[in-house]
Amino acid sequence: MARKTYSAEFRRDAVELYRSTPTATVAGIAADLGVMDATLSGWIKTAGVPIRGQSRSSTCTPPASETPEQELARLRARVLELEGETRKLSTEREILRAAAKYFGRGDELVSRFQFVADHQATFEVKRLCQVLGIARSSFYKWLAAAPARAARAADDEVLADRIRVVHEGDRACGAPRITAELNAGAEPAARVNHKRVARVMRERQIVGIRLRRRVRTTVPDPDGQVVPDLLERDFTADAPNVKYVGDITYLPCGDGRFLYLATVIDCFSRRLVGWSIADHMRTDLVTDALLAAAATRGTLAGAIMHTDHGGQYVAKDWAALCARLGVRRSMGAVGTSADNAMAESFNATLKRETLAGAPGWPDPATARREVFTWITRYNTRRRHSTCGYISPIAYENAHRAATLTLAA
Repeated sequence: MARKTYSAEFRRDAVELYRSTPTATVAGIAADLGVMDATLSGWIKTAGVPIRGQSRSSTCTPPASETPEQELARLRARVLELEGETRKLSTEREILRAAAKYFGRGDELVSRFQFVADHQATFEVKRLCQVLGIARSSFYKWLAAAPARAARAADDEVLADRIRVVHEGDRACGAPRITAELNAGAEPAARVNHKRVARVMRERQIVGIRLRRRVRTTVPDPDGQVVPDLLERDFTADAPNVKYVGDITYLPCGDGRFLYLATVIDCFSRRLVGWSIADHMRTDLVTDALLAAAATRGTLAGAIMHTDHGGQYVAKDWAALCARLGVRRSMGAVGTSADNAMAESFNATLKRETLAGAPGWPDPATARREVFTWITRYNTRRRHSTCGYISPIAYENAHRAATLTLAA
């Protein structure tokens, strides 16, 4: 049993041992010497040596001399204090264990607020906020704003339903085109911001169809004549029927079969003015597309027709038809797809939105039908970002109306 009285030399040596051992604790040295922690603390304080990590509790600071009754009362008070601290730590551990699943969510601060709100009937709000490291005032502000958040969440769900309707009609649509569709004809107060649409789509994993890798169909003719590049990657025009781009793309139809689509696209409106589908890539494929464009416009005289160096576009029949229609030929550099980027982009969009990730169509008849349907919708209804999110034909009509108004 520990001694009740200690010599002055013993007390002095104990204090010196504590002072000269920076890593030592009162409890550790007291245990080595066989004395009570509080007794050693009293000796250290009397000697004027600061105690490292000293507890703020007055029960740990005994007077220099105390009676056995006083020591017993002090120790009982210390036991009660330790029991309180144990209950506190146990409560904190229980709170943190329950809160662990909340911390894995996206917004950590909001998750902590939500945890406090969900558990305020079980634990004190003060204790919850202390353990989670948040201010009570901030929690109460967050709690007061709950009705407004609920209203916004309900509005977002209504918007999500509207988005799904548009997306079901065209799964290739992303946030910009869906926003344009939602805002078409809407009153200013009812219009929705594209960032909000993007957020709602992202939260509900509503996404457009992604691009697939394309297969190279351009086969340059080394013996073809040299044609200058009149566009130099400027795929813009001030009016319709001024600049066109064209290309050939393959349409996979299963069992190793293919159809081929030749296009003539107006740089002003991105309208597909002429096209031709066939099961071959002979020169007739591209000449038929150009003749279709001439029929649509009435005349192509003076317009530029820009293509790549595919063998069909350097053929004599193609050159002769362009000369007969008054079309000025233009070609990019050999092997540089960026010089015909607008046509390449059109081809990629067509396949992305018609195939929707599938490797191809089941048969040529289905391919023709679905491509024709998509082209019709593309020209008349599909909202194009370059056209201010209206269709190519609507964009041309708006330009024509504005031109007539200025002329009047």
